[in-house]
Amino acid sequence: MRQSQSCDACRARKVRCARENPDDPKQPCKHCVALGIACTYEYQPKKRGPPNLYLRRLQEAAAAQAAAHQENGNSTNGSDVPQSPVSITPSATSPPQTSVSPISQPTPVSSFLDPALNSIPQSMHTTSLPPSRYPIAADGFHSQYPPMPSMSASSYNPSANGLSSRPPQRHDDNQPFGSPAEQFSTYPLFNWSYKQHQSLPIPPPTVIPPLSYYYRPHRLEDVAPRDTILLIIALFFDFVYPLTPCVHKPSFMADVHAHREERDPLFFALVMSTVASTLVQVPRSYLPMERHAVRKLAQTCHEASRHITVASYDPPTSMHVVIRYFDCVYHFCEGHDATQHAAFGEAAHIAITLRMHEESSYEGLELIECEVRRRTFWLLFGADKSMSILLGRPICLRDEDTTCNFPRELDDEYITPSAYLPQPHGKTALVSGLNYISRIFALLGEILVRIRVDKRSPPQGQFLTARLEEVQALHSRIVAALAHAPEPLRLKQAHPQAHIPPEYGGPGFRQATFAEVKDFFDNPNASRANALNPFLVMQANLYVTQQLVRFVIEQYRDELVTSLQGAVDESRVAEDREVVASELLNILHSIPIQSIATNGPSLVHKVRFVASTLLDAVKKAETAPQSAARAHAYLWDFLSILSEIERNYLLDDDRDGTSSADGMPLVS
Repeated sequence: MRQSQSCDACRARKVRCARENPDDPKQPCKHCVALGIACTYEYQPKKRGPPNLYLRRLQEAAAAQAAAHQENGNSTNGSDVPQSPVSITPSATSPPQTSVSPISQPTPVSSFLDPALNSIPQSMHTTSLPPSRYPIAADGFHSQYPPMPSMSASSYNPSANGLSSRPPQRHDDNQPFGSPAEQFSTYPLFNWSYKQHQSLPIPPPTVIPPLSYYYRPHRLEDVAPRDTILLIIALFFDFVYPLTPCVHKPSFMADVHAHREERDPLFFALVMSTVASTLVQVPRSYLPMERHAVRKLAQTCHEASRHITVASYDPPTSMHVVIRYFDCVYHFCEGHDATQHAAFGEAAHIAITLRMHEESSYEGLELIECEVRRRTFWLLFGADKSMSILLGRPICLRDEDTTCNFPRELDDEYITPSAYLPQPHGKTALVSGLNYISRIFALLGEILVRIRVDKRSPPQGQFLTARLEEVQALHSRIVAALAHAPEPLRLKQAHPQAHIPPEYGGPGFRQATFAEVKDFFDNPNASRANALNPFLVMQANLYVTQQLVRFVIEQYRDELVTSLQGAVDESRVAEDREVVASELLNILHSIPIQSIATNGPSLVHKVRFVASTLLDAVKKAETAPQSAARAHAYLWDFLSILSEIERNYLLDDDRDGTSSADGMPLVS
């Protein structure tokens, strides 16, 4: 054993050990001589690295087996032999049996959590992980994770969750890894295998289950009746998917119908997050459930997804990004601000880990996987810019770091794993709306970067003039951003832009529109034609966002002009503000209220941002024309209708007060 270089006293005092002759181990050091103490070298360094858990478990297993043999030897032929707490490896002819130990639970939880928190198996199995496309250090050493529980009849205990029992499935170690349908699936089974290995004992159960406990197969019926889940998924594709097309519908639905969630825990988590985000985004009249039941189911689905995904980050996949994006939407609609941003941060950084922002990372991937990644990245890109302007947050995904192409303008049925099929002539792809809104958000990112750079170091002289020219160019680009949009995405103006008809305001308009909103949210038999038109829904998002970005650019342009000339033409500013208010009003009046309502609270936040800033400008401008004041008053009036839409999306009865067309409070 190598001797320590410092004596025991110097090591304890953490001082340098000084000897006149370092080669003489018997010579005391100067410090020990000065202190008059013995100079010893008895310290031996410990072996580096983690303990050999594998060897320890083998030793424990051998000891348990020896104890079991000793018990069997001491028992008589006529006596009952007690069951060993160590699980026996199941044979091909008998289902695995798992001994459980009850754990008291102070508070009731959802049916999905009941089996896990009420009983933790004393027998767990390890699984072999297939090779990953993203090799990391964790792939070579997985014993750091707690072993996963075996699938047994008790896993789906009918008495625990009210479900009918079914016989355990038999799995053959020699069968192929995935079914033929999974060969064309969007989401490969990176992290899951059924090859069961030797049973290993674990410590006595505790109140808190191991992190990977939930990372096992589940059925949709564990959470809600399958028909209910399928209805919610259908609502997702009808109302939510046009704005967030981050799954490939044909392969997703094929996997759902093939019960893939019973073989792949991560796909189960994807379904759960899809359901949770849908429940908080569709009008409650579309669901045959009470509001509190909808909220409870959304919470249960989110928690089920979260329990599974926290143990499956390595290796990362595009499915992780989609799940966290849906979680971000869920928390946004539920008003969980900090949790929303945490979920978005996870989604963005997993996407960066996968290099989804770099076009070169898409080489060699299946085409469906490529398109899912592109769509998801640009959704994150837009959400990042939206939060940056509305909440004043730093930009996370910058345009100058991005080389990822826009998604192919093809509907899902024309995208296969190996080929792009031609889009029928004259048929506009749904993803075109995402591409146009992404261009608008890219312009927003450009102006926000300039605003924040100039705030830190204001430009002067010729640099100020150059910056003003850049901002003018951005203004021209945002005005023309939708000039070449396909016909289904083009706005059909109800009135000329410069004309604001009297019917845009007044009690009659408010009462009629509030009645439409109430019918849309409360009447299951109300017409859904406008809400089901994806291009009308996307029009509202596109044109409102365009006016938001235009308004931000014009605001900063006026600030630069003031810095350059020392003053700004107040009448021109007032006219510009009137144009923005008038065009925003025309947009909102040119799109059916049901299509606007389908956009949900995110659209309300954008309109509120512009309207509140415009109202401040009108109050400050003493020379503002009467027409501008009327336009802003009408816009503020319309915002009360949008706030009513926002209120109807709330699933919390405590936050849902009554309202009427007259005197409804605005949410600031």
